[in-house]
Amino acid sequence: MSTLRISCVVVDDEPMALNLVESYVEKTPFLELKKKCGSAIEAMEFIKNEPVDLLFLDIQMPDLTGIEFSKMLPKETRVIFTTAFDQYALEGFKVEALDYLLKPFDYAEFLTAANKASAWFSLVKGSQQDVVSKEKEFLFVKSEYKQLRIKLADVLYFEGLKDYIKIWLKDNPKPVLTLMSLKSLEEELPETQFMRVHRSFIVSLKNITEIERSQIIINNQRITVSEQYKPKFQEFVNKNSFNT
Repeated sequence: MSTLRISCVVVDDEPMALNLVESYVEKTPFLELKKKCGSAIEAMEFIKNEPVDLLFLDIQMPDLTGIEFSKMLPKETRVIFTTAFDQYALEGFKVEALDYLLKPFDYAEFLTAANKASAWFSLVKGSQQDVVSKEKEFLFVKSEYKQLRIKLADVLYFEGLKDYIKIWLKDNPKPVLTLMSLKSLEEELPETQFMRVHRSFIVSLKNITEIERSQIIINNQRITVSEQYKPKFQEFVNKNSFNT
């Protein structure tokens, strides 16, 4: 089993403290240092372009304190505060910090806090994987007075026709016809597997064979991505592209 890697940024306006925490991060196998920053503002600019899991964040800094900065972070980014002033401990936990290191701290204390973060991220990411694994595998749809079990892995795309939907399946030249709106169907489908790309079409993302300009090709069928759905579809394409 591979070890969970936690990406992190160290933020402190004192160079000696910054370098010390950097050295602690680098000797901890499950931590991956992305950046060390001398101010919260510098860290904020970095995180805009490269999100990270964890910040080792000094509290008392000029311009923007660690407490203030922590309230601006994305919910996915967690914090371990580092400070020389223990009066900030309660305030630190109010903003849901994972831990609080009181300067001067040694590597053993640092590692204890880092292990706490590792346990937290393992729990959260494990829960997210469980949610994905429990996504729907099939739907029952009414067709010709019967309830048909449609395996989602076999669906190529859904085509809306007023109050009806055609369900196009692998190895089946004729679609399944069911009385349902495309909107209500869209709400039932797992977003990681299907996407609406046109007012009349929801496609299976894993069954796309080609993309040509504004058209998706699935099983030799061309489906146009309409302007309304282009941004979301382009985001999916960018996320899953490998550009040499």
